[in-house]
Amino acid sequence: MPARRVAITGLGAICALGNTIAETWSAVCAGRSAIAPIHSLDLPELRFRNAAQVSRYCSAKHFEASHALLLDRFAQFALIAAREAMQDSGVALTPELRENTAIVTGSGMGGQSTLDAGFAKLYQREARVDPPLIIPRAMANAGASHISMEFGITGPAYTISTACCSANHAIGQAFRMVRNGDVELAITGGSEAPFGFGMLKAFEAMRVISPDTCRPFSKDRRGFILGEGGAMLVLEPLDTAMARGATIHGEVVGFGMSSDAQHITHLSSDGPLRAMRAAMRDAGLVAEQVGYINAHGSGTQINDALETRAIRELFGAHADRLAVSSTKSLHGHALGATGALEAVCTILALENGVLPPTVNFTEPDPDCNLDVVPNHARPAHVEFALSNSFAFGGHNAVLAFRQPNN
Repeated sequence: MPARRVAITGLGAICALGNTIAETWSAVCAGRSAIAPIHSLDLPELRFRNAAQVSRYCSAKHFEASHALLLDRFAQFALIAAREAMQDSGVALTPELRENTAIVTGSGMGGQSTLDAGFAKLYQREARVDPPLIIPRAMANAGASHISMEFGITGPAYTISTACCSANHAIGQAFRMVRNGDVELAITGGSEAPFGFGMLKAFEAMRVISPDTCRPFSKDRRGFILGEGGAMLVLEPLDTAMARGATIHGEVVGFGMSSDAQHITHLSSDGPLRAMRAAMRDAGLVAEQVGYINAHGSGTQINDALETRAIRELFGAHADRLAVSSTKSLHGHALGATGALEAVCTILALENGVLPPTVNFTEPDPDCNLDVVPNHARPAHVEFALSNSFAFGGHNAVLAFRQPNN
């Protein structure tokens, strides 16, 4: 079977920027950062105080009490985003299609709040018996499993966990399954909810969290800000989407991966370069066709400079004409969900002709000499874009997207 073009017909999101796609995109266009004081925990011992958390969230608005008991916060986000994406797609799940639909999700941490509470009871209060739902709530594949049960989908369903690359790896694998004819539909993305005391203390110990805010590519950047949430895409063959009159948000046209094989936490420039090159080769793109990159842009001194170096080496003189922004400055670094949130921002940027800004930007850095779309969204017609994710462990995963109606 020849390779099929893959359309994006459904989008769903819940994150610090908003509880729906519409709210999220409105905040992006306004350049309204969701970074604020942590509100879900009282943590006087922490050296950092800010995060990008989902606000106005009440599980009772989305789940019956008995159902919510089975779902860690990260799995709730996955299911909420999948519901919105499926509704947006307008697809009718016949029995045959249910067997030929894949669910591929990403989560770097899984049910951390469940584990944190369970261990607190076990070690601090010396509980004799752990609650029986800890494992099914905490397992990283819980989001995929509950999406499968919600929609009666009996095709392949699995979760990828590659730290901050988890969602990009998941979307890339789902894209390939649809393109190759392995399935006729895919629900894919990522979710994360890392705000437990133990996890926050662990990140504090790594000294990678900014004490104030996330300033990607700005000379005074001091680290990233943790975020949470979930985002999902519905993918299907372009011909099928057109035949049923679906709204097409864009296309996934390429996917590239690489490993640094260098250091467990420090980014290289060669690995990201090879992943971007692989995504462009997969899509059949040359440098001049790419107009926008949603950068990994974590806001750390080393990583932003190395990503800049990789972009300049790959794109050469065209790097001066590229727009490169980091939406982590808006929705925080949501770890395994980040790639999905950034994919949504990139797709909507192409669809609506508006490039997301890098907010909180104060001062250019000679080591990050790119057009980073500072502080304000920019109207622009772009046909092709990349979305970068680079992770602890030396993992790199890059997606290539195309504007709809081309």
